[in-house]
Amino acid sequence: MSRLFHPLLLLIANASEHRLAKHVQYLKEELSILRARIPGEIHTKPEERARLLKFGKPLGKDIGRLISIVTPSTFHRWVREERRGHKPAKPGRPRKRQVLRELVRKIARETGVGYTRILGELRRLGINRICRQTVRNILKEEGIDTSPKRSQGSWEQFIKIHAKTLWACDFFTQRIITPRGLVNYFLLVFINVETREIFVTNSTAHPDSAWVTQQARNFLMHTSDYDDKPACLIRDRDTKFTASFDDVFKAEGVKVKVLPVQSPNLNSRCERVIQSIKHECLDNFLVFGEQHLNYLIREYVRYYNDDRAHSACGHLPPSCADPPTENNTIVLNDIVRCERLGGLIQWYERAA
Repeated sequence: MSRLFHPLLLLIANASEHRLAKHVQYLKEELSILRARIPGEIHTKPEERARLLKFGKPLGKDIGRLISIVTPSTFHRWVREERRGHKPAKPGRPRKRQVLRELVRKIARETGVGYTRILGELRRLGINRICRQTVRNILKEEGIDTSPKRSQGSWEQFIKIHAKTLWACDFFTQRIITPRGLVNYFLLVFINVETREIFVTNSTAHPDSAWVTQQARNFLMHTSDYDDKPACLIRDRDTKFTASFDDVFKAEGVKVKVLPVQSPNLNSRCERVIQSIKHECLDNFLVFGEQHLNYLIREYVRYYNDDRAHSACGHLPPSCADPPTENNTIVLNDIVRCERLGGLIQWYERAA
């Protein structure tokens, strides 16, 4: 009985091995067809390589008849490297230094130019070991548009570019005491965005088109001898700004930029200086008549432009083009207090 049982098991085993060989042969043909559809080399990831090693090493030399994703010699090299604890290197060229990548990002974000111009800036800095495509790849990895026209620019960028020759204007009112009772008088304030210098018109109770147009002429006369003459003026959509007001500026080559509806934040510098005029000066007086109001405004404007410290100007007045010479010597008797408007406004200077 045992003589018959042993040959039967052998026959079953041979039949199963023959069937398994057919399965393997089919899978090899299918894999070769799929492999032919993929041109070039196939770069495996570390986790993929680890899976191939896990199932390929037990096959021994038979792996040479099965493997097709890489050559058998490459597979055996992977086995040797795994034994030595060698970690596979990432495919492709090594990445550029981090400091160089940060420089590319810095130029792109600060200037907004395209990758060709960025490459030119790198060449001017003596950085030659980088090509145009690499600059483009760095920008794409950082999510930065590679084209030079990546946006129309923000409002802050517009302000920064035009600050020296950019002025803003706005109306404000002050209630004064007259023989007819309390009357609202209107004034128009202009402010330079960079220097913070201000120009405030005389007041009027009737801000009609003729008055507004004349204030535009007065402002241009005031700035006619400036080295950096006004080139752009921003204003809101107040109906007191008439077409003739804009025409006066356009005739002198000054662009008038009208702000969107309900956007006081875009004219925040003008809004802030109006608050200073009211809180530091007008709110402390009972104003009697138009002449009194104009006098208070003139005195405050002289103080604001010539003596008041501004954080945006390095804590110096707008008219102070150059900071004073450093002098750490302190003699109390040499420090004198100056004042305007009966002591309401005060500042300190060194005695002559």
